[in-house]
Amino acid sequence: MYQLLVQVCRWIQSTRLALGILESTWAFPYVQLTHFTGLSLWVGTNLLLDLRLLGVGKNRSTAAQLCEALFVWNWTGFCIAITGGFMLFSTAALTYVANPAFEMKLGFLIPFGVLLHIFIQRRTPEWGKTAETPGVAKLAGFLELSVWLSVISAAVLIPYLGAEP
Repeated sequence: MYQLLVQVCRWIQSTRLALGILESTWAFPYVQLTHFTGLSLWVGTNLLLDLRLLGVGKNRSTAAQLCEALFVWNWTGFCIAITGGFMLFSTAALTYVANPAFEMKLGFLIPFGVLLHIFIQRRTPEWGKTAETPGVAKLAGFLELSVWLSVISAAVLIPYLGAEP
C-alpha cells in the first residue's frame, strides 16, 4: 500500500502544475498566499463562531444569526485553503507524506476538525436561538478551538520534522 502511495506522490510531483509552480519565480509565493488567504477565512470564521458559542459578543447577535451570516464565507475559505494546500502539496508530495506532522495534520486533525465543524454548524441554529448558549455548545466551541490550534501547531512543525523518504 505504501508503494502505491509513493507512486501516486511521484506522479503528482511530476505533473505540469507542480513543475510549473516549482520552476516559476512567482508562482510558489502566490500559491502560499492563496492557501493562507483561504486559511484566514476558514479559521477566522470558525474562531468567530466558536467565540460566540463561548459567550463573546452575546449582546450583538445570537450564535444562530452569526452562523448564518458567516456560512458562505466559511466554506469559501475552506475551498480556497484546500485548493492552495493541494497545490503546495503537489510541489513536494513525497516529502510531505513521510512527515509525521503532516500525517497528523492531514490524517487525523483536519478530518476531525471538519466533522466537528459541520456538527457545530448543524446544531448552532438550535443552540443559538437566545443570547445565552447552553453548556454543550460552549464545550463544542472550546473543543473546536483546540482542534484548530492543534492543526496550526502541526502545520508549523512540518518544516522541522520532514525528511525525504
